[in-house]
Amino acid sequence: MGPAAGSDSPTELLYGLHAVREALKSESRPFQRILVMRTDRQYAEIVRSAKARGVPVHVEPSSAFDRLVPNGRHQGIIAQVAAKSYSTPESILQLAQDRREAPLLVILDGVEDPHNLGAIVRTAEAGGVHGVFIPERRAAGLTSAVAKASAGALDHMSVGRVVNVSRLISELKESGLWVYGVEPSAQVAYDEIDMTGPIAVVLGGEGQGIRPGVLNECDERISIPMKGKVASLNVSAAAAVILYEAVRQRKTKTKAAVST
Repeated sequence: MGPAAGSDSPTELLYGLHAVREALKSESRPFQRILVMRTDRQYAEIVRSAKARGVPVHVEPSSAFDRLVPNGRHQGIIAQVAAKSYSTPESILQLAQDRREAPLLVILDGVEDPHNLGAIVRTAEAGGVHGVFIPERRAAGLTSAVAKASAGALDHMSVGRVVNVSRLISELKESGLWVYGVEPSAQVAYDEIDMTGPIAVVLGGEGQGIRPGVLNECDERISIPMKGKVASLNVSAAAAVILYEAVRQRKTKTKAAVST
């Protein structure tokens, strides 16, 4: 997670009932303390979980919350936590191997809106994606806004951060993955490809899409057919459409294997 302002920091804030609850449940990072407005009703479960883990809980007035999270979306609870650790490509591929599944990865080339990143992480986690990769520069990092937008999914999703997206794609291809770049003008539709094998899907940032150098590294380009006047979907909506086609195909393949 990141601080309320959105930049990386050794001490970071995570806020919102669902985000804090999921972080406690996943035990993916150390908590330093939790601030709550009250300890009754909707806060009781979180307070019990925090105390069970030895996390200090402090009751603070609303003014303290508004000062730490000026936009007021804290829901009366803020956790001071250590940053979520980024995963390596090797550990993410190992996760797929441990699950005995063909790797399904998402690579984001310059998604800058934390709400889009959070929404993509949420969809990816729900769809069984093994890992999401983001670049170090000119892209949203794992901030508290991303955690809140993911509705807790970030605590259950491996996220890697890389210096060079093109190099990552090259390494994944060497590991046996087929890499698809989502590009509106591509002639091949997303539902015409086989997503049951080891694949990575590359989605571009808001506005400019996938950078040419990154797109050239992809094995193939795919698009989402648009029947209306708008040329493309929001990146988080595009991710949802494509990932759930992968879910559909993989479920169908599993059913077919069981029935034979």
